[in-house]
Amino acid sequence: MANKYVNKLIVGTEVKLDLSGDTIVPGDLKKGVTAHDKSGAPIVGSNEFDVNSQDATAAVAEVLKDKTFYARGSKMVGTMPDNGAKTLDIAEKDDEPAIPMGFHDGSGKARIKATEKAKIIPGNIKTGITILGVVGSYGGEAVKAQANKNVTPSFAEQVVTPDETYDYLSQVTVAAIPVTYTDNAAGGQTLQIGG
Repeated sequence: MANKYVNKLIVGTEVKLDLSGDTIVPGDLKKGVTAHDKSGAPIVGSNEFDVNSQDATAAVAEVLKDKTFYARGSKMVGTMPDNGAKTLDIAEKDDEPAIPMGFHDGSGKARIKATEKAKIIPGNIKTGITILGVVGSYGGEAVKAQANKNVTPSFAEQVVTPDETYDYLSQVTVAAIPVTYTDNAAGGQTLQIGG
């Protein structure tokens, strides 16, 4: 009797402890944890697994590339790219740069391209207008208009621009195409248009 363990305790008529129906075995317990089996004998856990991964929902595309994890009873390797500090440059008003799939370390930025940002200054923005927090100061005082320019028509293409000291033309006057009639030696008239 000395070699047997107590697995059931009855006080009076009331059962206070009954291990006889227990199903625990060392493989059910975490390694190093102690308990008693159905005979009342002490047992030490041998299970080295610390989690049941059957209900895990992570997918390989959601875990960083080359990092291992366990899910649904299997060891898996992640495939998600590590983009680190990704910077997205906006060069034009309608630019919508795509955010690449993958991990971002939080230090990346979306920004206006430096060459475009340099143009957003008060002197380039009309007074009373604010663009991206920059209040305009341009009021036209630095612009010099050429009031009128006369152009003689020709049959060749002409590009009409303000003279070098002006910023723009407010008016261009194009003369009428000259038309002349002259008598000729044959007794008729020569009609000349332009020239």
